[in-house]
Amino acid sequence: QVQLVESGGGLAQPGGSLTLSCTVSGHNPNFYIMGWYRQTPTNTREFVADISTIGSAIYADPVKGRFSISRDSAKDTVYLQMDRLKIEDTGVYYCKFEVTGSPDSWGRGIPVLVSS
Repeated sequence: QVQLVESGGGLAQPGGSLTLSCTVSGHNPNFYIMGWYRQTPTNTREFVADISTIGSAIYADPVKGRFSISRDSAKDTVYLQMDRLKIEDTGVYYCKFEVTGSPDSWGRGIPVLVSS
């Protein structure tokens, strides 16, 4: 059974930085995609970024140039470095694990609040 453990997040001022991490366990496939989604205060869940096991990364337009996703294969961990944070980045961030042919797995979510 796939398990995702998220950490990081918290409170930051506009223009500040935060780092999220997500570690996966209980998986078997060699090729998978891990990424981050966020649920905004208006209850919309939106894509943020993801990265595959071959290192191919995709970003949502609102975070391009400010967020960076990376992975440590040895630790089965994905990181989301969030710089130049904006108030509209506030939300609950969820880690997602995808592999073809299997249901997606989600983390429990971690809050990020950007406020002055």
